[in-house]
Parts: sequence; C-alpha cells; structure tokens
Amino acid sequence: MGVGADDGTNCFNVPALRYAADQHALRYHYLAPTVGNPFSRVQARMVRKSAKTVQLTLWFAAATLQCLLTVARAQDLEIITLAGQKQMLTDPGTDPAGARNPDVTLVEYFDYNCPYCKKLVPVLQALLAQDPKIAVIYKDWPILGDVSVYASSSAIAAGWQGKYLAAHDALMNGPRLSQNDQVDAILQTAGVNMDVLKKDRTSHAKEIDALLERNDEEAHALTLKGTPGLVIGRQLLPGITDLNSLKQLVANARHSK
Repeated sequence: MGVGADDGTNCFNVPALRYAADQHALRYHYLAPTVGNPFSRVQARMVRKSAKTVQLTLWFAAATLQCLLTVARAQDLEIITLAGQKQMLTDPGTDPAGARNPDVTLVEYFDYNCPYCKKLVPVLQALLAQDPKIAVIYKDWPILGDVSVYASSSAIAAGWQGKYLAAHDALMNGPRLSQNDQVDAILQTAGVNMDVLKKDRTSHAKEIDALLERNDEEAHALTLKGTPGLVIGRQLLPGITDLNSLKQLVANARHSK
C-alpha cells in the first residue's frame, strides 16, 4: 500500500496542479488552459483559487476537514469520522457498483487517464465478484488534463440514460485518452446513445460541474495529493493496493462496526 507517486502508487495532480505558498494561504496554480476548449473552464474553476475560493477553502478546512479526518490511525491509515463518511456517501451523484444494501462501501477518487487507477481496476472488480456485501462508489476527480474533464463529464452525463457504470468501465478499461473524439468512440461502443448524451451534457451542465466541484473539494479535504484515493469504510488509503490487502481493509471495516 502506497501513499505517493514516489513509490509508484498514485498519480500526483501535477503539472495540472501545483502547490504554491501565497501571502494569504496555500492555493493551487493551474497551467494555462487549452484555447478554445469548452471544458477548460471546468478544470480551471476546479483548481484556480480566487480570493473568494480561498475563503471557501479555509472554511472547508475548518468545518469539513474537521468532520472528515480524525487523529486516530489503523495500520498507518487515517480514519474518517462517521459524520464525514455520511457526507461522502449521501447522494454521491453516480450509481454505485455492487450490493444494493452493502455492509461496507468503498469510495474511489480517480482520473480516467491515471495509470495507477487503471491498475486498480482488476483489484476492485475481483473484490466485487468475490464479496457480495460490498459496494463501490466512483468519484470522478479529473486532475490530469482537459480530456480527463471531458471524459468525466461525459460519463456522468451518461448517468441520465442509466449508463454511468457502463461508461466508467469502458473508459477505465480502455487506452490512454488523448482527445475528446476518442472518448466519444469508446462510449458509443459501450452502448451509450451519443445523441442523448450530447443533449444531457448540455442540459445538465450545471449539475455535472457541481458534482465535479464537490468531488474536488472532498478530495482536498481528505488531503489527497493525487489519484487514486480510496476510502474503505472509514479507512483512508492514498494510492493503490493488492486484492489481499484490500480484503483485509474490508474485514477491518466490518469489524469496526
């Protein structure tokens, strides 16, 4: 189990994000968005911190972070509070995979272009196949470029035709994404109605943007510095893990109830 890019377990959100000290607070610097890309406004809003957003971030640190994280640790993992867990699981905005009434829920913060997230796919799929009492909630956190934002926005939009999980699985199991047309082709092959998707992506743009913003705020409140980030029950794991270790964390979550 790893905690950072240096040990090869996750994708740090750089160069898209850079931590830099400011005279008022830490904020995130976004490299210049691609000219003419309609989705750059979403990513820019997610990572640029204006004076108003800095104020929001400080409030979030004082309120939400206090709610999410405790000083308790198990196996060197931070433990989130029950209130924090409830906040993360309430109306997540996408359909969960797995059990309808799970006794343990896993949450993954991911990017479709993160190679470590892709390495985690067979682990999560094996866990879902072997354990009928768990569910996985995928939280789109597109930090690796404009095409990641487009992919997440498109997958979320597919949810209005009941195809979020199909879109998610197709994109995660597909090749590295380099352009928006590639995303569309993968989704069409997965059975997504592209005419309906285009309309939903436009008519539900505010809801999609709000969900991506929420996921971004949660990830930062959890102090995640890259993808993937996992929450197993109430255990916070930055980075990837293997199936046996993940099973043990699920067992820990069940035991702690």
